[in-house]
Parts: sequence; structure tokens; C-alpha cells
Amino acid sequence: MSRYIQLHILTSYPPSNLNRDDTGRPKTAVVGDSARLRISSQSLKRAWRTSDIFESVLKGNIGTRTKEMGVHVYQTLKKQGVSEKNAREWAKTIASQFGKLKADKKNEGNEDLHVEQLVHFNPEEEQAIAALVDKLVANQEAPTDEDLKLLRKQHSAADIAMFGRMLAGSPAFNSEAAVQVAHAITVHKAAIEDDYFTAVDDLNKGETDQGAAHIGETGFGAGVFYLYLCIDRALLLKNLGGDTVLTQQTLKALLHAVTKVSPTGKQNSFASRAYAGYVLAEKGDQQPRTLAQAFLKPVKDTDTLNRAVTELNRQRNNFNTVYGDCADAVKELNVEAGTGSLSEVAEFIVE
Repeated sequence: MSRYIQLHILTSYPPSNLNRDDTGRPKTAVVGDSARLRISSQSLKRAWRTSDIFESVLKGNIGTRTKEMGVHVYQTLKKQGVSEKNAREWAKTIASQFGKLKADKKNEGNEDLHVEQLVHFNPEEEQAIAALVDKLVANQEAPTDEDLKLLRKQHSAADIAMFGRMLAGSPAFNSEAAVQVAHAITVHKAAIEDDYFTAVDDLNKGETDQGAAHIGETGFGAGVFYLYLCIDRALLLKNLGGDTVLTQQTLKALLHAVTKVSPTGKQNSFASRAYAGYVLAEKGDQQPRTLAQAFLKPVKDTDTLNRAVTELNRQRNNFNTVYGDCADAVKELNVEAGTGSLSEVAEFIVE
């Protein structure tokens, strides 16, 4: 089995604002001394993890990220007839097994039941919590130390196996990410433009005021983005407890998501959903490397996507010439050329 799978993906996005900075404008990066549009890896992973593709293919094998598990436990206990005092005390005790609680005293927002750190619960932990809640309701007694052993090192959460988990207070239950995701950047120079817009009041007949009811401005940009992923297939298999079938399902779900799912930012305003135009998949035991160097010099061509494909493969061939083959096998799909298929690439990465 080849240890590493590397995916190099080119996707053309029309005018969009998929991933915003703190001012609401598209994120950027300076690469090769020129400004590029950027989509953060966090934004991409969130979009994939919550996609319909993951939900359908990996149903039952997706974790839950939340600070509010204690609130959920408290509300469930209350609905099942547990007293206010016991429900809050037991919920605090359960939530504290996953991290330090945010506050000591009760307040309107139940902040005393929130964990400070966002926790990624795997399905086995959620099941253990649910079983403990049922026991507490039935027995009406505080949980024992044995009951509170809720953390699970072995689990079936594909998203945690891929993207990792960090518990500051319980490092033994951390998971090292088997999938590394780069920030996507445009292969060419890109500028952020401004969309000035107005909204009209339907009931305003213009008899006293003909102005707009609302005036706004939003930033946007467009371009061909290069995205790189490195998958440690051996670590993914280990994270999933050696389950080969689930590992294969996870790899296929990931490939379908990264080629079809766009971040959700401003989709209602721009409908900037896009499929990948080009995918290059490599596998082997060699040390992985990104091909982002192909775009240090920004692409300047009216046929941007095809030129980017050419530059990507030129860079790959040059690496192979200098270092020897950097992968044992490759597979590609090219929408512009009408060659290859997603199903072929999927079979390539799992076989």
C-alpha cells in the first residue's frame, strides 16, 4: 500500500466572496510578490465536513464540534424529570471531562456549562454520554468515576481521523490529522473589487422619498485557485482502527467533497459554486511536496486554466528530473480536455 496520496486541484471560481477576513472582504495572500485571493484551509475543511456528500457517504461516522455538550446534557436531564440542581451539577461534571469549563457561576446563557475549548466529539463518545444520561435518569444518582470515563481513543469518526483533534487537558485522546490541507490561492494576480448595491422598499411609491431603503458594499474577487492536499493513508487507516472499508469510504468522500463542494461564504449573493476543472492525484511512499512553486510567477494568459495545468505539470516533471520520481503512480482528470473521470481517480486513490 502506498503511504501517501497527494491531490493537486485547480478550480475556477467566478465573482465570489467565499472566505472573508475580519473586515468582510475576501482573504488574500502575497505570493511571488503579487497579491492573490486565498481560501483558508479551515474554511475548506468546514465546508467539506458539513457537506451533503459527507453526510450521505459517512453517515454515522461524523463527529460533532461544540462547546455546548454540557448544555445539551443539562437540557436532556431536565426534560427527563431530573431536578434543576442535579441536572446542572451532573451536566457540569460530564462536560468537565472534555475540558475546562468556561465559568463557575450560573448565568442566563448557561455559560457555566460551556467548555472553554471547542471539542470535537466522536460518535462513540456521544453514545457513551447518551448512555450515561439514561443511567442518571433511571437511577437518580450522581455519576461515578467509572461512569465518567467517556473519552475514546479508538473511534469511527472519519472527520476526526482526517483532520485531527486536540484536547489540551487530555492529550492521550488527541488524534493526529491524517489529511493536511493547504490554503487555496489563485494562480494569477487577483484584485478585490467592490460591489455597491441598493435595496428598494416595495411599498415606497416615491411620493416623498425616492431614495433607496438600504445602501451597501461588499468585496468580491474571481480566479483560478490551486489547492494541495497530502493524505497519509497509513495514518488514516490507523486512526480508523484498521477499518479498511471505512478508510476507503472516507477517501472517496473526501475526493468528491474537495472537487465538488465550495465554501458557503456569500453563496446567496454570488452563487459561486464550482467543480474542480483539473485534478492530479499522485501516490507513493516518497516524501510529499506541494507544486505551489509552479505559480510563484503568476500566470498571465487569457486561457488561464489550461495554462495553469501546463505550469503544474511542468513543475512536477522538473521535480522528477531533479529528485527522481516523486510518486509511483499518477492519475488525472481534465474537464477542459474532457479526459479522465472522477470515478477513475477515486478508484486510483483507494486501490
